This record gives sequence, C-alpha cells and structure tokens, in this order.
Amino acid sequence: MREEAFRFGRARHLVGIAGVPDGSDGETGVIVLNAGLVHRIGPFRLHVELTRQLNSAGYPTLRFDLSTLGDSGASGGGLTRTQQVCADVDDAMRLLAERAGCKRFVLVGLCSGAQNAHTVAASDPRVSGAVFLDGYAYRTLGYKLRHYLPRALDPARWARFLRHRAGGGGTDKAASEPVFAVAPAPREEVIADFTGMVGRGMKLYLVYSGGISYCFNHARQFRECFGKVMDHPAVTTSYRAETDHTYILTGDRARLVDGIGGWLARNFPPASGRHA
Repeated sequence: MREEAFRFGRARHLVGIAGVPDGSDGETGVIVLNAGLVHRIGPFRLHVELTRQLNSAGYPTLRFDLSTLGDSGASGGGLTRTQQVCADVDDAMRLLAERAGCKRFVLVGLCSGAQNAHTVAASDPRVSGAVFLDGYAYRTLGYKLRHYLPRALDPARWARFLRHRAGGGGTDKAASEPVFAVAPAPREEVIADFTGMVGRGMKLYLVYSGGISYCFNHARQFRECFGKVMDHPAVTTSYRAETDHTYILTGDRARLVDGIGGWLARNFPPASGRHA
C-alpha cells in the first residue's frame, strides 16, 4: 500500500491523501469527508485509522479537505456551499478513478460530513454506498417519552427542583451560542432521499452514537425517524449508546473501523484472492 498527497480539483484548490493498495485496480473507492471543521485526519485521527485499515483490506481511499477547510483553499467560483461540496466530491471521485481505476464510490461522513455525503449520494449515480455517522436525526414521540418520562418520575429530581425554587434560584441563564451548527434538512426530504438511494441500488450504513443523545436515544429511532425504508435489506443500522460523538476512546474507534470494514466486505467485496 502507498499513500500519496495530492493537490487537485478544478482550481487545484483541494488537498488530500490517497491510499492505494499495491497492484490495485479497485472497483470501489472509499472517500472520507471532513467532520465539521476538523481537517482531513478526522477527530482523534479516526479517518487515518479507517483509511489505512481499508487500504490493507484492498480498498483505494481518499481523505481530503473540502474547499476552505483544512489545507484546501477556495475555488474562486460563485457556487453555493451545497454546489461547492458536490463539485469538490466530484473532483475527489475523478482523482481516485484516475489513480486507482475506481468506477463506483462509497462516501463516509461524520456529523456535517454525513450531511454532505447525503447531499452527494442523493444525486450522483457513481455513489454506490454511504456510511452516515451521526447523520440526520429528529426528536420523535418515542425519543421524548424515553428522554422525559424517567425524569418526570424521578423523586430526586423533583426534590432538587423544589429546593432550588425555595432558595430563590432563578432560571435566567444566558443562552449560549453554538460555535458550529448545521441546519438539518426537512425530514420528509431526507426520507425521500433514502428511498431514492435504495431504489437505485445503493447500500447504506447508518451508525449513531450516544454522543447525540440530545436528539437520538434508541435503536428504534431509526424506524421512528425515517419510516419503513429503514427495513429495506440495503439498509444497515447500528446504535452505539456507549460511544461519544467523536470516538475519543481507542476501543470505540477500533470497533467502528472494524464495523465499517465488515460492512464493506459484505456489500462491496474487494477483488478475491488479492488480499487476505
């Protein structure tokens, strides 16, 4: 396996690391998108560990910075952010096709990376699979029951609340402003996108962590959020309540990387006999 750094893109404004297994003419390439504002190595080097393990299994990979993130610059065009993301991923797919002969692609994204992967996967026929890590989620009735009911029935919480009220405690805390936030797409639009993806033969792997408990708190919520498309055989879901959003623990990262590798092997097996 060899890793090479590239400056590429229609304005040569993108920077990325391609990992190509020896003798690879890999049909399926894996492209990993930025998670939020973190540059291409990913939180706690998650993207490095993932791509190198996938390279060892026979998959060409590319981890790169989208325009204006990490080491990548602006393209200088007048595109919207969504158009720019699609153009950047198009450039990334062209690079991996040129370097490793890839004809189809799997996109991997965490958080806003999942949303960007979703946007491209919904419209680009070259994308055959996607791994959405803590992607779109919506507070369902089931979520609210699981979240609020145990708190409403907890005597200790009521005791603390009453002591606080008796002590004259106020509730005028200053509202904090998020340093980074992405507006979710409408739920009906996301469901239609998922339906269209599996309808054209895409394979989907949704992995959600306990780190987004403010909006997702049980494996049943995949079905509650997105309906019957989650029962489609092309969709695999995994809820990991014990894991934080950025996979800070080595063991959590290793289990995630193994899980993605296993899902890829089942759905996009590399050329037989080339890799153990």
